[in-house]
Amino acid sequence: MRYLMNFNVIFTIVERGRGEAIVKAASEAGAEGATLFFGRGCGIHECKKILGIPIEPEKEIVMTLIQKEKTDAVLEAIVKSGKLNEPGRGRAFVLNVDKMVGAVHLEPEK
Repeated sequence: MRYLMNFNVIFTIVERGRGEAIVKAASEAGAEGATLFFGRGCGIHECKKILGIPIEPEKEIVMTLIQKEKTDAVLEAIVKSGKLNEPGRGRAFVLNVDKMVGAVHLEPEK
């Protein structure tokens, strides 16, 4: 089995309804796709209570698998699109991918 090893994954967490804009910005910056899923949670700028019960805001999480050489450009586009430099807008972080399979179109020719 061949493993691809020159990849990062960018996780972006934003308010529900803002994930599609992140996917579009990442795509325009060179990402070939993304996975969008839903979550709940709150940061220091968002935690609210009603009758003493904490309300956890709904989130969208965008997972973008990206070739390492494209990571900085895609991350910059995500930050700009999501206005992640402003408080309470969301977060993005990058993790190294040690091994990856399944992206057959990215495998080098035999």
